[in-house]
Amino acid sequence: MNLNEQRRDVAREICRSYGVTLSVDALHAFMNILQPQKLLRGHNLVNEGEVCNCMYFVERGMVLQYYTKNNVTVTEHISHEGDMVICIESFFLREPSHIVATMLEPGVVYGIPHDELEAIASRSFELCKLIFAFYQRSLIISQRKADVIRFETAKERYIRTMRENPEIIRRAPLHHVASFLQMTPETLSRVRSQVTEADLK
Repeated sequence: MNLNEQRRDVAREICRSYGVTLSVDALHAFMNILQPQKLLRGHNLVNEGEVCNCMYFVERGMVLQYYTKNNVTVTEHISHEGDMVICIESFFLREPSHIVATMLEPGVVYGIPHDELEAIASRSFELCKLIFAFYQRSLIISQRKADVIRFETAKERYIRTMRENPEIIRRAPLHHVASFLQMTPETLSRVRSQVTEADLK
C-alpha cells in the first residue's frame, strides 16, 4: 500500500470515528494534510514550552500526556489506537503547552497540522463540521473526566475505566494509571484487589 492509499484509509477511519461524511474532494483535501510518523517509545510529540502545532490520530501505539507539578509527574490523559491526541489550550490559543505528549509504546501516528487544517476548512463547510467534531469530543472527554474525579470514588473510577477503556489498564504502566485515576499506586493496588468480575459486568 502506497502513502496516498494509507492516508486515504486513515482519513476515512477518522471520519467514520467522528461520524462525519466527506465528499470526494473534501476527503482528498483532508488526506493530503495527514503526516504519518513511525515513532519509538519515548518520542515526544509535544514538549513543555512548545506550541502544539498538530493534533495526532493514533493508528498504533499508546500516548501519554502529562505535566509536572512540585517535581511530580501527573498524568493528564492516555490515548491509544483510534484516539486523537491534542494539547487543546496550546492548539487553540497558539501558546506554549504546559502538557507533554510522549509515546508510551512504539507506534504510528498521523499528524494533523493546525495551519493546514484551518486552511482547508476555510474552503469547505464539510471540513468545518469535521473540525467541530474533533473539538467537541475533546471537550466532552475533558468534562467527563472532571465529573468523574469530582463525583466518583476511587473504586468507581477504576471500574468505569475498565468498562469503557480497558486498554489503559492493561497496557499503561500502573503508576501512570494511578495518576490518571487521581489516586496513589497504593490505592490503585488496593482497589484492584477489591474489584470482582461481577463489578465489571
